[in-house]
Amino acid sequence: MTVAHLFAGQGSQRIGMGAELFASYPNLVRQAESALGYSIADLCLEGPAERLADTRFTQPAIYVVDALSYIDAVRGVGVIPDAVAGHSLGEYAALFAAGAFDFRTGLEIVARRAELMADAGPGAMAAVIGLDESAVRDVLAAEAPDVDLANLNAPDQIVVSGGAEEVRQASKALAARASTVVPLPVSGAFHSRRMRPVAERFDRYLRGFVFGRLKIPVIANATALPYGDDVRDLLCRQLWSPVRWTDTVHHLLRLPDPDLREIGPGTVLTGLTQRIRAARNAVTTGG
Repeated sequence: MTVAHLFAGQGSQRIGMGAELFASYPNLVRQAESALGYSIADLCLEGPAERLADTRFTQPAIYVVDALSYIDAVRGVGVIPDAVAGHSLGEYAALFAAGAFDFRTGLEIVARRAELMADAGPGAMAAVIGLDESAVRDVLAAEAPDVDLANLNAPDQIVVSGGAEEVRQASKALAARASTVVPLPVSGAFHSRRMRPVAERFDRYLRGFVFGRLKIPVIANATALPYGDDVRDLLCRQLWSPVRWTDTVHHLLRLPDPDLREIGPGTVLTGLTQRIRAARNAVTTGG
């Protein structure tokens, strides 16, 4: 059996997350609060929801809960995963698990990433349900060339990203063919070409860090392939390129007897994995 841990990213936050973890790992919680300058436990357990939904606070909070959940899972079952992956922000918990950086260093990097993304300027994102990647690309090419594919979450679930008016126009065109198009509650055009200036600033920041050699394969969002010695480059590229989650799960499902386990708050990735696996099986069996 090949065990893979999957870490969810922004969007999985909820008031109450981490309640079972903060008391168990007080030293790490103190590290987090020292690095951030506020109580991460209070934020996660009490909110308010508007603050927890603010990118500046969402990303550090999810990273902390993901990382503590990983430590707790390994301590509880005594099994270190054979591979790890994370959806967008979740990739930082995956890299922590693999030894790229320690808990506090990862949190400091995530906090800076969150600040840069929050300051990137206005933008919008929308989830498209019921169209595959090729169909979405065709619509964007014809109707909204300034809108990008942001998340390839499942064969029939694609997220698009761009300027607010451009995404509105794209959503109208996509809705004519898709099952549904849902605006996402975000303030920026994440994982789109509009994030390239952010990636350049983030690159300069990351040059101040030395990343450890990875002890566990980490499947990168940008390539759906394992990281090599290119941690900085791939983390910067992740900001403006699509999250290739469907291909990431396909990569993991090709491993011997794969057992994919979601770590952290929520079950979003579990649901996406089920949809990807079902579509894969349908193709394999001709169903």
